[in-house]
Amino acid sequence: MNIPYQLTAEWLREQYYRKKLTPKEVVLEIIERAKADADMNIWITPPSLELIHPYLERLNSLDIESSPLWGIPFAIKDNIDLAGVPTTAGCPEYAYQPNEDAAVVARLIAAGAIPVGKANLDQFATGLVGTRSPFGETHNSLRPELISGGSSSGSAVSVARGQAVFGLGTDTAGSGRIPALLNNLVGYKPSLGAWSTKGVVPACASLDCVTVFSHRIEDAILVDSVARGFEEEDPWSRELPVPNASLPKRFVLPKQAPEFYGPFANKYQNAWERTVAQIECLGVDVDYVDTTFLSDAAELLYGGPMVAERWASLGEFVEGHPGATFPVTEEVLRSGSASQYDAAAVFRAQHQLQAYKRQAQKLLENSVFVLPTAGGTWTRDQVRENPIGTNSEMGRYTNHCNLLDMCAVAIPAGEADVHLPFGITIFGLAEGEGLIRGAANLFLQSSTQSEEEKTLIAVCGLHMRGLPLEKQMQECRARFMREDMSAPVYQLVKLPSEPAKPGMIKKNDGSGGSIELEIWEMPLSEFGKFTKMIPAPLGIGKVELADGSEVPGFVCEAYAADGAEDITALGGWRKLLQLNESC
Repeated sequence: MNIPYQLTAEWLREQYYRKKLTPKEVVLEIIERAKADADMNIWITPPSLELIHPYLERLNSLDIESSPLWGIPFAIKDNIDLAGVPTTAGCPEYAYQPNEDAAVVARLIAAGAIPVGKANLDQFATGLVGTRSPFGETHNSLRPELISGGSSSGSAVSVARGQAVFGLGTDTAGSGRIPALLNNLVGYKPSLGAWSTKGVVPACASLDCVTVFSHRIEDAILVDSVARGFEEEDPWSRELPVPNASLPKRFVLPKQAPEFYGPFANKYQNAWERTVAQIECLGVDVDYVDTTFLSDAAELLYGGPMVAERWASLGEFVEGHPGATFPVTEEVLRSGSASQYDAAAVFRAQHQLQAYKRQAQKLLENSVFVLPTAGGTWTRDQVRENPIGTNSEMGRYTNHCNLLDMCAVAIPAGEADVHLPFGITIFGLAEGEGLIRGAANLFLQSSTQSEEEKTLIAVCGLHMRGLPLEKQMQECRARFMREDMSAPVYQLVKLPSEPAKPGMIKKNDGSGGSIELEIWEMPLSEFGKFTKMIPAPLGIGKVELADGSEVPGFVCEAYAADGAEDITALGGWRKLLQLNESC
């Protein structure tokens, strides 16, 4: 069997169920791919049968039905512990061999996932470029002259090159998002504390996150369902339940046009403008607001005393091992020891940051915020010539995130140029992960649907936004288009079902009224599956709109009016719900 380079959990599990493929065959192919890509500097501890064999053997004792990640290969950034394998954090002199897995790794293995190797990174997770490693510069998966992004460079490229279904990264200032953009992947950064950092080499312990790269958002969400959970031995862990995807009330975009940089600046700007136009057509309100405070908050990470936390974590090692640290990395770390960063400076920064957090809370209530994941990229040669400046530019739209206790998902948004991916990041409040998931699904579906045949559907009841069966619309990749009204020829009844639902019956005797509707758009490929879920006496027929046009939509057989409550005068199902709430 030809194993695709875009490995997904769904595809692999289907092959396993059908006995078309075994995990060992997948692993052997991954080992060969890693050997072929050896000059790309993806791995520090590369995939080998010796390393992976115990995890293959362990699958024999696990039930595939109850193990959601059974046989799914994954990469581990080499600042995250895998028992019995050295953790280097990108610095050979720092290396140690852990006796136990990091908490997140342990959860994934327990669910049947197979760790295949330890991936390269910007040393001590300090960088966004993927070039700051004594183990070599990790090459971009699509254009080797360009940077791969960092610090989680190897984890992202391993996924993009078909050597893992997903890769674990870490994210303090953007390291779980920038490599996703540059390698055309999804990068999911959960809320701080949702995934334990026990067993992770700290960069800034109060801001560090474990993250995941994958080709599909569904795989990132699957990993989250396993990795998420409170860890009692982790002082930074907190109880944040698995969120359910839901649509935000609005998309917030920056009023100020983002700045673009690097050799492809104009192409990135064009891609952003195209993406904004796509967002404006998603059927959700869009507001343009002043977001200057986000960049002001971001400045605190490296231009203020917050950088001292990196020195607090690693300064003792740097001082005790002269010459062991990558030169540019040491320069960044030592900036945290500057004399002006005294205790008073730290508290002043914390007070500023708290004010910015309050602004973010007001801005993003029931909303998500969208930015380019990055405003450009660089060649590896350009980064060598200006390692600090180029790296700083890459963090322009990422650094604020953890400081402001936000969650984020970086998703692809087409190409800026040939083999030059463009992407956006959707941000939400810590408690708003469901909103970033719903927003990402909506955007990605709209990108897919633009190439598919679609049909409009008029809905008048439980399938409307925010109501219990909206999830069926989302499962069928439908997207909300607009609110509308029917022609004034319909009777609306409350059916005696459980739960109660409306039925819309066309009348030819002039006794009908105009009913509130929502118009959604659904791929034709999903339409048949959707109609099968509709119970009698409801069905899909032609619904006449107020402007005289007709679209497919929910109708009800006339016999159902017998014994049903006539609610036509209310003008819509939501009006009935509002009336019940007021009572």
